Amino acid sequence: MLISYTHRFLFVHIAKTGGTSIRAALRRYRWGWPYSGPLLLCDLLSQMTRPRHILGIKFPRHAKAIAAQEMLPRAFYESLFKFTVVRNPWDLQVSSYHHLRHEHPRLLDGVPSFEAFLERKLDPARGREDLLDVSQELQSDYVVDLRGNLIVDYIAHYERLEDDFTEICRRIGLSHPPLPRLRQAEGRTDYRDYYSAKARALVTRHYAADLERFGYSF
Repeated sequence: MLISYTHRFLFVHIAKTGGTSIRAALRRYRWGWPYSGPLLLCDLLSQMTRPRHILGIKFPRHAKAIAAQEMLPRAFYESLFKFTVVRNPWDLQVSSYHHLRHEHPRLLDGVPSFEAFLERKLDPARGREDLLDVSQELQSDYVVDLRGNLIVDYIAHYERLEDDFTEICRRIGLSHPPLPRLRQAEGRTDYRDYYSAKARALVTRHYAADLERFGYSF
């Protein structure tokens, strides 16, 4: 999550959706108001305690919008331009698979294929407390309150990120900063190449709420 107090925006960072690039482009606007110094000091002090976001100063990188809604003053939260980026769930799982293979290969010990990866990751018996990675969670959970109401103002799509980022900057009131391409997976092909009928069905079932809310299809 990235908050700007001067430019009044809040970015809800869903994993594997290009968020690292957006953070790099907008990080310079994070602070820059009269209380930046005290907030930075409090941020450093809060790292020695839990929860770190107790004052609304330091939210986890992939915090959901509801965390900010609950922790920040309501009027301030409502005044922010709140946005996120979502991604086709089938494509996102291929990205997740390659990320784990490259960054955390031990997590895939005994996992011989992409389909086996999905079977393990999306096994209902694992439970939410036993996440293989954060992309096991629904993207839709990042943008709604406890009643399922949408609480962000704009949902960008990874598939048209350049155009949507231009619109985000227009709404914030920024000249369009460069959007770097960071942490792109190498050695992968089109996501559809990875799926058997069984693997496709696993994603369809687990991410049904995302498919409905964001309008994605295979």
